[in-house]
Amino acid sequence: MSDEAPVRETDVARSAEALPEQSAPAAEVAALEDVEEALRDVVDPELGINVVDLGLVYDIRVEQDNTATVDMTLTSAACPLTDVIEDQARAALTTGPGGGLVNDFRINWVWMPPWGPEKITEEGREQLRALGFTV
Repeated sequence: MSDEAPVRETDVARSAEALPEQSAPAAEVAALEDVEEALRDVVDPELGINVVDLGLVYDIRVEQDNTATVDMTLTSAACPLTDVIEDQARAALTTGPGGGLVNDFRINWVWMPPWGPEKITEEGREQLRALGFTV
């Protein structure tokens, strides 16, 4: 008498080939609205208004690897505070609970179209008026 149980037709195949294909879980990709909202924490050091409401952010893209690219300009091409804005953007986008909103980011500095006061949002205008600026 053998110790092995006989194989029956009702036995389920237990090999890897019999299992349904499973793909790796997709990485969570940040929503554009969430990236834009996080960029509201990035404040132009000279004006004290966030870069979104100043109209400095022209475009935001988030790739499947959860890397954000921000097309952005400055009020002046000669702005000496580019590094400050990049550091603030890095903190706003890549730090925080769970490692941040995105895995990495890149600012693509663009100069066309040139920035002008007409790009400031109504919220930005209200903030500038509160600081005593005429807009």
